[in-house]
Amino acid sequence: MAEILVVEDEIAINELIRRNLQLVGHQCTAVFDGNEAVDLMQQRHFDLVLLDIMLPGLDGFEVFQQIRGTPTIFLTARNSLSDRVKGLTMGADDYLAKPFEMLELLARVDAVLRRTQKEEKAFTCEHLHIDFNSRQVFYQGELMGCTPKEFDLLEVLVKNRNIALSREKLLDLVWGYDYFGDTRTVDVHIQKLRKKLGLEERIKTVYKIGYRFEAQP
Repeated sequence: MAEILVVEDEIAINELIRRNLQLVGHQCTAVFDGNEAVDLMQQRHFDLVLLDIMLPGLDGFEVFQQIRGTPTIFLTARNSLSDRVKGLTMGADDYLAKPFEMLELLARVDAVLRRTQKEEKAFTCEHLHIDFNSRQVFYQGELMGCTPKEFDLLEVLVKNRNIALSREKLLDLVWGYDYFGDTRTVDVHIQKLRKKLGLEERIKTVYKIGYRFEAQP
């Protein structure tokens, strides 16, 4: 997974971002002001920077000017068109305004890492191996036949592992907003994945919410 630098001066937000990124397997380092971010970037390589604009010391735009070449997503409470245009014109990879859903941040991080060839290409857990590029699933060394929706659902669960996802969110992410079915579709596919891939102890039911794929970060 990726080495990510989180530059955010609000301690609670910084911790929340890092915790969720680490849950899905990324390695995260936190800093809380612009000068510290620049100093650290001169010493270490990072695959991605999550960069707030309103920072003590150097602001996010000033930091970005000094760390060009490293993929960057701006995270900020500013949501004006001029700020978005400025950040993207300077060469940032994405721009996300607060408040944001953590799943959206994870998806945007995954998209940037995919463009920069740092995304997760495969996942292995005990007897399960998933090749995301070829969309193949192996269980106990045997290639398993999964339908496209079964694979999509498994991919969403694994890439957001250790995070509880509601049935409604899974329905949106896998089947799309224009799907006319109900959440029982998710339950049926979950049961098939559990049985087919021996995931009864991995795909947990989260009471009154949905499901979570459990794996060590």
